Amino acid sequence: KNSRSLLPLATVLGSTWANSGSSASCTTSSTSLAMGNSASVATSDAKTLEEASDAYKTLKTKLTTITQLERVNGLLEYDQMVFMPESAAGERGAQMSALAAVVHDKSTDKEILKLIEQSEQDLATNSDGTHEFKEEARLLELEKKDFLNNARVSSELASRQAALKAESHGVWAKARQDNDFSAFEPLLKKCFDTSKEIAEAKRGGKTGISHYTQMLDEFEMGMSPQRIDDIFDEIQKALVPLIEKVLSDKATPPSTEPLNGDFPIDQQKEMNRKLVTALGFDEDKGRIDVSVHPFTLSISPSDVRITSRFRTDEWYQGLAGTIHEGGHALYEQNLGSSALKLDSALSMGMHESQSLFWERHVGLSKPFWSFATPILKEHLPELEKYSSDELYGAVNAVSRSLIRVEADELTYPLHVILRYLIERDVIEGKLAVKDIPAQWNKLMKEMLGVSVPNDTKGCLQDVHWSMMAIGYFPTYLIGSSTAAQLAHYCKKDIPDFDKRVSAGDFKEIKAWLTKKVHVHGKRYKSLDDLLESELGEPLNPQYFITYLTEKYSELYKI
Repeated sequence: KNSRSLLPLATVLGSTWANSGSSASCTTSSTSLAMGNSASVATSDAKTLEEASDAYKTLKTKLTTITQLERVNGLLEYDQMVFMPESAAGERGAQMSALAAVVHDKSTDKEILKLIEQSEQDLATNSDGTHEFKEEARLLELEKKDFLNNARVSSELASRQAALKAESHGVWAKARQDNDFSAFEPLLKKCFDTSKEIAEAKRGGKTGISHYTQMLDEFEMGMSPQRIDDIFDEIQKALVPLIEKVLSDKATPPSTEPLNGDFPIDQQKEMNRKLVTALGFDEDKGRIDVSVHPFTLSISPSDVRITSRFRTDEWYQGLAGTIHEGGHALYEQNLGSSALKLDSALSMGMHESQSLFWERHVGLSKPFWSFATPILKEHLPELEKYSSDELYGAVNAVSRSLIRVEADELTYPLHVILRYLIERDVIEGKLAVKDIPAQWNKLMKEMLGVSVPNDTKGCLQDVHWSMMAIGYFPTYLIGSSTAAQLAHYCKKDIPDFDKRVSAGDFKEIKAWLTKKVHVHGKRYKSLDDLLESELGEPLNPQYFITYLTEKYSELYKI
């Protein structure tokens, strides 16, 4: 029932892959002229590094240009997924390929590394007790890391990766449709092998960093597999017996009858718009559209777009998707206004925490349904006969699901852990690609008590591996745990949290998230670092476990 955004696959990862998808040619331009003056450093009286360093000033200009080009690519992607006629697919591919080549050339220009290194020297020269340039130092750290990672991937390997992704996605889609894992297996093995080859290149000879750690760093920087193992083990041990209790004969499940009926899509759209804007989505800085799969795409903080999808026989899928994507959008709309990496989202886990904070800790809470029920009844008169408590129960009903994106919040974590265990074992050489279906089915039975009837509803259901997004799945559960921890501390700082939600007053809650998360962008080195600094402790899964235990024990009367 919970929407799973493809935001990273459509945007963040999309731009990363585009940047490494064509042959690099190191260009020289006016930068080489600027380099002649970059060594001349102003005195420490300068208030900003830009005043002190010509190199840094030139670097920021070049980085901003690259970001703006990537944003243009985002516009092309959004148009492709929402508005573009199908007949234009070939031309759009050529347009995006041409733009990707330009971005790649600019991103891998060797002059960028020279500017970074000169800026580092200028920063060291001008740093004193008055001017420490912490933000500038962090930006240089981020840009240098990314540049060196990309530079270590050869043009041949980058081109092979891009071609493999394009081929494997189509083969995966057909294999899924035909329930034929064997048709996808050879390319899937290539996807894993090539991803491992890229990780080997990017780690730059640092054999102390495992291949899977390197892959994780692409999505959740600073989070090691060992740290994830500890978090996930704790969650799994708590949830498996809790799910058994909730789904036992002794429990009292809520009725899901209110979810089904005949609900006109136009009325659903207006209802969704009213609710997501009430949460804080700014329509003056974005738009809401319809697409096959819900997603969020940020062109800049002043242009953040979300989509959802609707069915006439059920209304909650559309609302869950809208609130989920709205949470992503609130993060993007409240990041810093610069076009620099420093003012981008910290990590995919943190991004997911923002969507899940609003979807679950607000949108699936009992106080929210006190607020939302009159709005639902205004637009969907068929719901007039149900109370807010009945609607709350219906949207929180638990069931065993084969499909990750259809899973409820209680069983969903186990779907993520299963995928994490499988992809990690494949990368570490403990599991052969050909054995993925059997291992998948075994874990589904052990963890969720579900028998998988076929691979279409099993290991072929997700797009991620065909897109070589290995290391991405864990961020979903990291986001769930982070959302619960943020909600705990938010309620601590805003004691009348529930009362505000019941009244439809979300302004202070949104402001709290902006202060604690949004404005920091990538200034912290990891999700753990941000949480420790802003909340007083790193990620602690106990808040997530307590939230689920208390909520579902009460709802199911166990």
